[in-house]
Amino acid sequence: MKAKYDGYTFQIRESVTRSKVSFTNRYGIKLVGDLYLPKGFTGKLPAIAVSGPFGAVKEQCSGLYAEEMASRGFAALAFDPSFIGESGGEARNVASPDINTEDFSAAVDFLINQDFIDPEKIGIIGICGFGGFAVSAAIADPRIKATFAMTMYDMTRVSAKGYFDSADSAEERNKLRKSLSGQRTLDYRHGVPARAGGVVDPLPEDAPDFVKDYYAYYKTDRGYAERSLNSNAGWNVTSSISLMNDKLLSYADEIENAVILIHGEKAHSRYMSEGVFPLLKGKNKHLIIVPRASHTDLYDQKDKIPFNQIEELLDKYLGIEK
Repeated sequence: MKAKYDGYTFQIRESVTRSKVSFTNRYGIKLVGDLYLPKGFTGKLPAIAVSGPFGAVKEQCSGLYAEEMASRGFAALAFDPSFIGESGGEARNVASPDINTEDFSAAVDFLINQDFIDPEKIGIIGICGFGGFAVSAAIADPRIKATFAMTMYDMTRVSAKGYFDSADSAEERNKLRKSLSGQRTLDYRHGVPARAGGVVDPLPEDAPDFVKDYYAYYKTDRGYAERSLNSNAGWNVTSSISLMNDKLLSYADEIENAVILIHGEKAHSRYMSEGVFPLLKGKNKHLIIVPRASHTDLYDQKDKIPFNQIEELLDKYLGIEK
């Protein structure tokens, strides 16, 4: 199976250009992205950096979002985070609450130093697990004037507590710690880290609806991409070690700039945004629930993704006059 449009899961319109770029984060990891620009623009552009979902690559959802925002007059950078896709970092197929937060700030470093971008008008969009990392970046980096977390997962919460907080006990966490530490021993012995597998395939008949939704995106022509972890062999089994040992959004109440959480009404993960939102302080914080939308609807269903609202809020918080 191949992605439909030269390796991408979406088409690029004639009014938008796409070019490959690279930049380095403060850990020395080279990140690779696609920069989408409105064709024939003049003057300095407001800019958006986009990444996610967790286990996806820039040829999937983040690129779709970036292409859409470029068509609306933004410079939009969709990038692969450290350790996956075309980006660098060894070992491969691992996640880090620190480094993946840093990846957003590294994208801002790149954007803020382009002479065609207004350095005071930069925002970020994180999707799914990278929604959590985006909010974490907003805590750490006040250069980010507006942060959008779409269909957000806090990966540290779900790693430490399980889906719907169903394994939230010291007993359950210690059981998982023993399993993961044992896997480290085996990975060292074998010289190759075991992979967790991407989205389950074949799909069991009794799979929960949200697993069916993941399958319908990652494992079909709709969203399959060759470098996507979720479409293929998945993360390293031990990738969750650092995630379950961290509390990603501990200082969310100290974010001064705008944060907008957008979630589907029917999303299994909706409790994540609803849990974070009360922590956010100030009149520039918003929780938007999209009627009748599931978790994965906000990956690529343009009739449900509230792009008009996203643009309006970006204009407001980046100070864009139209």
